[in-house]
Amino acid sequence: GEPGTFKDRVILTERPKLLFEGMVIAAYAVGATEGILYVRHEYKYLQKHLESILQGARERNLLGKDIGGIKGFNFDIRIQFGAGAYVCGEESALIESAEGKRGEPRDRPPFPVEKGYLDYPTVVNNVETLCAVVKVMLNGGEWYRNFGTQDSTGTKLLSVSGDCKYPGVYEVEWGFSVYDILGMVGATPDVQAVQVGGPSGTLLAPVEFRRILGYEDLATGGSIIIFGKHRDLLKDVVLNFTEFFIDESCGSCSTCRIMPVVLRNKLLKILNGKGVIKDIDDMLEWAKVLKASRCGLGQTAANPIVSSIKNFRHLYEQRVRMDTDFDSGFNLAESVRDYIEASGRVIVE
Repeated sequence: GEPGTFKDRVILTERPKLLFEGMVIAAYAVGATEGILYVRHEYKYLQKHLESILQGARERNLLGKDIGGIKGFNFDIRIQFGAGAYVCGEESALIESAEGKRGEPRDRPPFPVEKGYLDYPTVVNNVETLCAVVKVMLNGGEWYRNFGTQDSTGTKLLSVSGDCKYPGVYEVEWGFSVYDILGMVGATPDVQAVQVGGPSGTLLAPVEFRRILGYEDLATGGSIIIFGKHRDLLKDVVLNFTEFFIDESCGSCSTCRIMPVVLRNKLLKILNGKGVIKDIDDMLEWAKVLKASRCGLGQTAANPIVSSIKNFRHLYEQRVRMDTDFDSGFNLAESVRDYIEASGRVIVE
């Protein structure tokens, strides 16, 4: 449920057979007998369509017993819906949810590949990864490695949205620059910033648009959000993303449960014109506490604030008082004036 990421929904809608074929191949590789397609509840409308495709696969002996005539290769797939929690993108939280429990990360070890769903060894993979398996099996590993860079081989699906003419899902080689992507999707010339990797990713300034997508530079789950100059980055983006992390925290860790709220309140203080320069540095220091969280959601919950301060600090400084004294706007003398006059005393201004 990460904002700006919709590539998996498009695959489930347009190319679900590719996913199911990838699951069958993966099952054969690891000796699995059961596969679960875990889907957020918002995609419930796809169930009938997906179930009909699975039934067709069973009728063609592509699921069930002795698949494809291979004696002893028994594997089937069922669909299970979650409630749409972002934290269930973490593999152990997903397993907890699939077992009917509260979706929150498990302590590790043991890892899911050792003890996962119902205590069975479990492999959790993304929809895109399983679809890539099919391409590799059809064309070979060498063919796939010819795409991308030396350190990031293959291709990547991108969910591109925001201020551009042609939003949608794009498949590109690793190694494309952000600048290349902006040209491809018809971004407006006045792009102010690009969010790479969803709320947990990085908010890039124009001077960084030549950076490349890849594990050696900008690793991303596939979300690219483009913001024009008419956007208020602090209010429309940073505050929005911070509140997203507050809403999606499972509450298991005190760091993730409390610190995003503290950071949000500090940000609101700045947005309301009551911040001072020290508030900016305080947020950077407090953000370090989140690294003690159990899962990636908590560990990256401060990224919207940290990356925006790094690349757009001037936007914060424009909204804060440059002196160090904080004026709350509360007038003590005025608030007690009636009581002072009633007692016959004199107010000394």
